[in-house]
Amino acid sequence: MQGILYEEPSIWQFLFITVIMGGWTAWRTGKSVAENWQNYGTLVVYVLLLGGAIRFIHHALFHGTMLTVQYYVVDTVVLLLFATLGYRYYRTRQMTNIYYWLYEKASPFSWKAK
Repeated sequence: MQGILYEEPSIWQFLFITVIMGGWTAWRTGKSVAENWQNYGTLVVYVLLLGGAIRFIHHALFHGTMLTVQYYVVDTVVLLLFATLGYRYYRTRQMTNIYYWLYEKASPFSWKAK
């Protein structure tokens, strides 16, 4: 996997920077976009910018390459996964709490009509 998904010599660096730090930030980004009633396209734009920031952290802390399309795409896909989960979770909470007479939770990430 080293060299394909991450360039650092240890997977722990990838997990700490991209999954833990980046994932938490992406989750909070999804929460913010959902709570402000913005659409999913706005979330994607924010995650693309966040992917660049995570690449910079890899570069600054671990001397990784800054402008590599392969690792940027991997980082951004991981971040988009976390951001989408955060977005859906908080949008579901909004829809079921505000429109409680119309919708009920089908799962933590979706709602259905009553």
